[in-house]
Formats: sequence, C-alpha cells, structure tokens
Amino acid sequence: MSEIQPVTLSRQAAAEVRKIMDTKKIPAGYGLRIGVRGGTGCGAAQLVIGFDKPHDGDITYDQFGVMVHVDKKHVLYVFGKQVDFYEGADARGFHFTDKPTA
Repeated sequence: MSEIQPVTLSRQAAAEVRKIMDTKKIPAGYGLRIGVRGGTGCGAAQLVIGFDKPHDGDITYDQFGVMVHVDKKHVLYVFGKQVDFYEGADARGFHFTDKPTA
C-alpha cells in the first residue's frame, strides 16, 4: 500500500462506494479504480471511476475503508482531485472536485 494519495474520496463518496460494493456484490479484492480515458488528439482526458482489482504499476491506498487504485501513468491527471457524491432533488451521483485545502 502506498502513502501517496493523489486523489481522495469524500466521506459521502466512500460511504456510497461501500454501499454499491455490498449491494452489487463486487468481488473481494476489488476496489475503486480512478483514472482517465481519452486525452489523445484534440480531445481532453475524461476522469473516470469503476471497480477493479489492483494491477502492477498502481498506487493503492485506503480511504475511509475503500481501497483506491490509481495507475501511476494517470497520477498527473487526477492529482489534487477529490471524488465527491452529491444527492439532491435535482441530481444524484459522483463527481470530481478540486481537493479541499483544509
């Protein structure tokens, strides 16, 4: 496990991830993968999350009881971000924000 945490989870996001893992029966040993998709040519890289096993070349760490996996090649894109979870009358879901400084 790594002491480096390039991207964090809010408490709300971690609680929702744990709930999804229990409800959807995500296999033991899997965690939350945070990374990027795209970013070639004129297209911007899109931040993505999903469930996956750890792989060689990952930075892996625990956030509020959720194992987080980030491919070292994606650190530059996710560094300083936080995965948050919003639940309101108008919308519900995960989103990326800039990591709070305090």
